[in-house]
Amino acid sequence: GRPNVGKSTLLNKLLGQKISITSRKAQTTRHRIVGIHTEGPYQAIYVDTPGLHMEEKRAINRLMNKAASSSIGDVELVIFVVEGTRWTPDDEMVLNKLRDGKAPVILAVNKVDNVQEKADLLPHLQFLASQMNFLDIVPISAETGMNVDTIAGIVRKHLPEAIHHFPEDYITDRSQRFMASEIIREKLMRFLGAAMISTG
Repeated sequence: GRPNVGKSTLLNKLLGQKISITSRKAQTTRHRIVGIHTEGPYQAIYVDTPGLHMEEKRAINRLMNKAASSSIGDVELVIFVVEGTRWTPDDEMVLNKLRDGKAPVILAVNKVDNVQEKADLLPHLQFLASQMNFLDIVPISAETGMNVDTIAGIVRKHLPEAIHHFPEDYITDRSQRFMASEIIREKLMRFLGAAMISTG
């Protein structure tokens, strides 16, 4: 999905613990973060990507777009996260990349609990359904956990039969040092964001 639609929040909810940092600032996720959820015979490996967007003037944005785009071709299943009843050119760009891919796509319509005009939701879901042959469309709230278990169930049904790639107790392939640096970055972003708001 595009930046700031709740991809990292959804990953954290699917895993039942926090491995991907979140903030209100777009482009918080700068690296591919792998989350691993093992339950009995099932092991799902989730890849949280930086948000895809059309603004590529800065080198860091080009690198993040490249990281996100390359992930699409490497997976068995895509969870495309969009925000409520908003549809932007960036969403359209992501959708076009997904149409070119081979993996089935679950559409997760996030932040539906924040939609003011609930009557707008059904027509918007119908509009989204007409855009692509999605495997499923699930209205969710990654923040509250609403319908996140539905997404997890769909993922479980579509896992390929294979041996586990990671030990049962792994939740990410990232080092503790990397995770610690990400948590520090999140705290700084929140602190500096709050400072900018209070002085601005």
